[in-house]
Amino acid sequence: MNATGLLKVATCQFPVGRYIEKNARAICEFMHKARKAKADIVHFSECALSGYVGTDFPNFEGYDWDLLREETEKIMALAAKLDLCVVLGSTHELTEPNKPHNSLYLIDPAGEIVDRYDKRFCTPGDLRRLSPGDRFVNFTINGVKCSLLICFDLRFPELYRELYKQKVQCIFQSFYNARQRRPSVHTHIMRQTMQCRAATNHFWVSMSNSSGYYAPYPSCFIQPDGKIVRQLRSNRSGLMVNTVDVNRTFYDPMIDFRDIAVSGILHNGKTITNDPRSSNIKGL
Repeated sequence: MNATGLLKVATCQFPVGRYIEKNARAICEFMHKARKAKADIVHFSECALSGYVGTDFPNFEGYDWDLLREETEKIMALAAKLDLCVVLGSTHELTEPNKPHNSLYLIDPAGEIVDRYDKRFCTPGDLRRLSPGDRFVNFTINGVKCSLLICFDLRFPELYRELYKQKVQCIFQSFYNARQRRPSVHTHIMRQTMQCRAATNHFWVSMSNSSGYYAPYPSCFIQPDGKIVRQLRSNRSGLMVNTVDVNRTFYDPMIDFRDIAVSGILHNGKTITNDPRSSNIKGL
């Protein structure tokens, strides 16, 4: 891969479900489409291969871990055949009695798992069935420094500030807000929160969600000024290819002040220390 600062991202969504082989077929179909579209990396939703515990199935009793490994290996082999990088949402088995991780596998174009991100902030429901992770996963493709996050992580701006300090430029964040009974507050807050994370930290963001009916928002792609430049259709399978270009300039009113705020200085400019009209906060 080159170091041009250009990265073609295929962001995918499909109705993730409890059947591993069915999920795998959808993933492989999208991998072929991503390769045909000349993408460098293909991005799938949270638990895209494994299904989501607590939603697609109640718990891990009787879960077919061997089948999950077999289908993961098939996807790895296809990544090598297609010369394609893959961000694959799944579940990672641990040694009993430890609960599994909710994970993103980073598969390189040689078909190898080169790293694994484990969801750091889990919902209360997650914590009954899953173990949180405790580390970032950063990687560079085509000169673009990237990182992985999962769903509920978006509620914690501290994660994004830390990634900004690590000079990350692009976030791949996978979600599973799907198979809900009706529209929810997530329609109004999830994309909007990711737009805020993008704009305040000057990140590109690929945001992949499952499309299982009812999904309160679709997958989308956000540029560093916070604008959603493209999104897929709600509750429909789909793929979109967008280009990260770290050489482009975007509106960024924080550019002169972001670093001082990150350092703990929570104002800008020269403050007034010797004027009683400034210090007298109760007078006119």
